[in-house]
Order: sequence, then C-alpha cells, then structure tokens
Amino acid sequence: MDKFREAKALILVADFGSLAKAAVQENVTPAVISRRLDSLERRLGVKLLHRSTRSIKFTDVGIAFLEDCRRLTKEWDQVEDGISLGPREVSGYLNVTAPAAFGRIHIAPHATSFLKQHPKVKLSFNFTDKVLGFVQEGYDLSIRIGGTIDPNLVATELAVNKRVVCASPSYLKKMGMPKHPKDLLNHECLALNYRDTSSNAWHFQENGVPLQVKTHGAIDCNDGEILKNWAIDGLGLVWRSTWEVQNELHNGKLITVLDEFSIPGYNIMAVYPHQRIVPTKVKEFINHLKKIYTIEIPPPKG
Repeated sequence: MDKFREAKALILVADFGSLAKAAVQENVTPAVISRRLDSLERRLGVKLLHRSTRSIKFTDVGIAFLEDCRRLTKEWDQVEDGISLGPREVSGYLNVTAPAAFGRIHIAPHATSFLKQHPKVKLSFNFTDKVLGFVQEGYDLSIRIGGTIDPNLVATELAVNKRVVCASPSYLKKMGMPKHPKDLLNHECLALNYRDTSSNAWHFQENGVPLQVKTHGAIDCNDGEILKNWAIDGLGLVWRSTWEVQNELHNGKLITVLDEFSIPGYNIMAVYPHQRIVPTKVKEFINHLKKIYTIEIPPPKG
C-alpha cells in the first residue's frame, strides 16, 4: 500500500497545489506528504517535481507519470466497485466540470441533497465555458449541452434542451408579435456579443429547411443571465435555452414566439471516460441529476 499512498500523494499535490493542502486531504502532516514524494522519487530514480516554499512545478517526466497514477487509481476504484458483494457506501472525490451558467443554476443547488445521501463523497466543481480536456485534467464527469462526443467517451442523456425566442408581455404589447423569423429585423434583439459576429445569427427552420437570421439591437452583452433580465424588463427579444428561461416562461414574465420555426431540441449529457466498470460515485451522481431533471428540466413541448 506504500506505493498507492505515494501515488495518491502525488495526485493530491497536483490537484491542490501545495503539500499543506494535500496533507489536509489525507489528514496527515505536510512532512508525511513530503516523505512519500521523496520515497517515490528515490524508488523511480527520477525527479518528478521541483518544490520550493512558494511553488511546486512538475517535470516533464512527472507530468507523464501523474497521468499514469490517475489512471491506475481510477482502475483501483473500479476494481473495488466491481468486487463488492452488496450495497457499498459511496465515497471518494468526485470532480465535475460543466458550463458556467448551467452549473450555477442546475448543478450546484443539488450538491447538498447529494451529500446528504452520500456523506463520504467529496465534491469538486469547476464551472467554466472553456473547452477542457477534462479526462487529462483529472475530472471524473463532464456535463455537456449538445455538440459532438469523442468516441472514447460515454454520454448519458440527462435532459433535452431547446432554444426559444421570448420576450416580456409588455414588449410584445408595444412592438407586436413577430410572425416569421425575418420579422426580427424590425425588432430589438438582445444578443450575445461574442467577437465572432455570427453570434448575432439566430437559427430556425422552415418546412425542415434551416433558416438563419442576423439580428440587430441597441444593446448586447456577453452574459446570458443579463440578457434574460433585460428581456424581462421589456428591452427586447432573446434567443435562449429552455433551461435558462423555463421559470420565467412558467410564471408569465416571458412569452415564447416563433415556436413553429424552432430548431430541434438537443441533449444535455453527462460525459465520462469509457471504462470497464463505471465508478459508483459517478453513477450515483448521474442518477441523482436525472431524477431531479425529470421535474426541473422537463422535455420541451413541440
């Protein structure tokens, strides 16, 4: 087990960035973590990382060996899961990444109920809109909204998303109801201001044929939550995902338009590496979200 402890020490130092923080996770002193790393380097005969009082930097050999350690520890967890003869308490670290807004609205609020069911699990979330090589960066699970999935990964459907155009009742009373996507050219459209100007293009279909409309408006923003709030305030129309605006649609603060021209829905997925045995903590977290999303993110109409 000494080899396993040494490998785990290396992983924790990489994940938490210091001996002290790694030691807290193992409930030992920083000196113990340091001795484990020293022992590992002596046995291997190579330098894995450079340590100072201010920083820790992995060598090229250390980076490669770290990835092997991650893989082997995950395989060990899978073996333990596979030989369990009965119900086994779920435990260990679960590292999850997801798009920023979706994670904030639809994942983080459900951490408490999951931890009540599985108190020996430690959750770590990274909510970001950056594209991550999540397996290489040590994540167990990634939540994806649409897009293509690498064939080396497994995708489990959590819910279905759809993009809708919506506005406040006050805006539609003032400016009228668009009947066709091209009518948007005569409306205030609240768009994301990505540097790529194609972000102003809203996508529809007419009789099964894709239709794209370049929208215009007096105000834009790079934050979808702000766009939604502006729409509620009557500043214009927005084209957003149902998971973002469903509460406002339900309480009447927003109303959808052009529904008959909407593009087909697409899946919100839990994605994880293809493995012989999926770790129990991953399966339990996926099932936890699926049960919640049947109510929280019901299938879109139409």
